[in-house]
Amino acid sequence: MPREEIMSDVKFIDRKTNDLVEEKIYGEDLIKWLYEGKGSSCILSFLTRPLFSKLYGLHQSSFLSAKKIPQFIKDYHIPLKDFLPHEGRTEENPYKSFNEFFIRRFREEKRPFDKNSSRLPAFAEGRYFAYENVKDSDSFLIKNQELNLRELVGEKYVSTFAGGPLVIARLCPVDYHRFHYFDDGSLLDFQELKGPLHSVNPLALQAKSSILSTNQRQMSILKTKNFGTVAYIEVGALCVGKIVQSASMEKGSTFKRGEEKGYFLFGGSTVVIVGQQNSFTLDNDIKENTQRGLETFLRLGESFAGH
Repeated sequence: MPREEIMSDVKFIDRKTNDLVEEKIYGEDLIKWLYEGKGSSCILSFLTRPLFSKLYGLHQSSFLSAKKIPQFIKDYHIPLKDFLPHEGRTEENPYKSFNEFFIRRFREEKRPFDKNSSRLPAFAEGRYFAYENVKDSDSFLIKNQELNLRELVGEKYVSTFAGGPLVIARLCPVDYHRFHYFDDGSLLDFQELKGPLHSVNPLALQAKSSILSTNQRQMSILKTKNFGTVAYIEVGALCVGKIVQSASMEKGSTFKRGEEKGYFLFGGSTVVIVGQQNSFTLDNDIKENTQRGLETFLRLGESFAGH
C-alpha cells in the first residue's frame, strides 16, 4: 500500500450511504512526525511559514508535478468522468499540472444545488461538524481542536454571531477544492487575517490547538436572502499556496445560490460559516453525528439545514 494511503483511526459518516468510513490520510507518516516527533519543531516552524507554501505551490503548478496525477487518481479512486478538463484543455489531456487537477471542476449535472429557498445546501464537498448555538465565550473541541468564536470572527463581529449556528467543512487533499455560495445575497465586508499555515489534517489538529482560529484565513460577511447575516471563512493550511476568490470581494457585490466563490490550491483546507441566532436549524443527523464526535461527509449542493 502506498505511504500516502495508510489507513488511520479517523472515521466519518457518509451521509449518502450512512456508512461509517475510515479516512485515508494523505501523508500520514510525515504529519505525525512533524506534530508529534522529537526534534521536528524547527522544521515545522519553517514549513508553516507562508513562503514555504508559496514555493511548494509553484512546484505543484509546474508541468513536473503532472506525473503524480495518474497514481493519485488510482490510490484515491477519483471518478475522473465526473470532472471537466481544466479551462483550455482537452478530454484527452485534461490537466498539465497537479494544481490544475487539484482545482478541477465538477460537470454541472454532477452536483445540483437544492433549489428550495428554505433549505441550506452544502457550500463545499467535505466532512462536516455543525453546532446550533455557539456563545461568544464558548471554547469547545473538534477532534481535540480548541475553537473559540471570538478568535474566529474577531471582536468586531462576535456580538453579531453569538448564539448562532456554526458549521465547519473540512476538505482533504483528495476532495473537490472549490467552495460556493449557499444562497443569494450581497457582500457586506471582506477581511484577510494573517497567520501561519499549519496542517488542518486531523492528526495535526489533535496535536496542536487553535489552528482554525490562528491560521491564515479570509472572512466574508454576507447578507443572504434567506439566512440573515453570515460569516463565511476560508482557512488556509500547510502547502496551500493560495486561497483564490473567484467572485468579486468588493463591498455591495452580489452573488447567487450555487455560484462559485473561490478555491484552494494544493493542501487540505477548511471552510467555516457562522450564522446569527435562530437563522437556521441543523438536520438531526448532522447534530447527532457531531455530538458523537463524528464528521458527516456531505456532497456539494446537498442540503443539511433549513427553517
